Amino acid sequence: MKFVTFKDGSGSVAGLLDGTGTKVVPLNAALVKMEGKSDLPATLKECIALGDKFIEKVHRLKDWLSSNPGREELFRPLASVALEAPIPRPDKNIFCVGKNYAEHAIEMGSKEDIPEHIMVFTKSPTTVIGHNETVLNHHNVTAELDYEGELAVVIGKKGRAIPKEEALDHIFGYTIINDVTARDLQSRHKQFFIGKSLDATCPMGPWIVHSSAIENPNQLDIQTKVNGELRQSSNTENFIFPIEEIISVLSKGMTLEPGDIIATGTPAGVGKGFKPPRFLQPGDKVEITVEKIGTLTNCIEK
Repeated sequence: MKFVTFKDGSGSVAGLLDGTGTKVVPLNAALVKMEGKSDLPATLKECIALGDKFIEKVHRLKDWLSSNPGREELFRPLASVALEAPIPRPDKNIFCVGKNYAEHAIEMGSKEDIPEHIMVFTKSPTTVIGHNETVLNHHNVTAELDYEGELAVVIGKKGRAIPKEEALDHIFGYTIINDVTARDLQSRHKQFFIGKSLDATCPMGPWIVHSSAIENPNQLDIQTKVNGELRQSSNTENFIFPIEEIISVLSKGMTLEPGDIIATGTPAGVGKGFKPPRFLQPGDKVEITVEKIGTLTNCIEK
């Protein structure tokens, strides 16, 4: 199951992608047709918080939609809707894991920069934009805008002190994030938050793939292209800290809640890692593809 959020006349609408990946059905509108009413919340974030109740209802809806071809009128062509980030405004900052691929740690410094313990920073909720939306270039603030393609985890079940062996059970699904970074700000301020939190510098999407569709998130191909040129290519099996460990460590003394988002780190091949560096320029097109999820595409403001 792939869940989306898209713009409608009444605001943001939670939707479900069909099996072909070319059409989307608004969840609440479809449930009204099926049951005469809908008791689902308006936003995908709120639906996620319902847990198994939400997924059970979606399964019933899918069965109902597939049982009668006449119900196709409920679907809209995906190309005709404006996708937002699946969670357009997270309640919290996005958790981000730094230097979670050894080769990326090396390209940003040396082997001595490979971390022994998980590095975590955050991005402000105001950074979030959706698939095909424009990344602001902030030319008055930074001259070193960089890309970072990442697999992201969406928490679905509240928990604290989560054991590694139970961590995957707390995941609702997976999406893609471009952790766009102002490298000069990152260096100048000696920490990550300012350089990571410029407005409209966290593309997310295009959708959330439910966890049931991905058996092992620690074994997914990930690639980033800039203007069609392959810059990053790796597999999440190269994580230094697998997803189970990330969730366990984050939750040791802090409660993770439904809708929380964790970006799991970027592989080697970022712009700063080239000699000379190859930072993003106005008009550049960035495409991030993660196996079993899809491709997140965004252009830099001209």
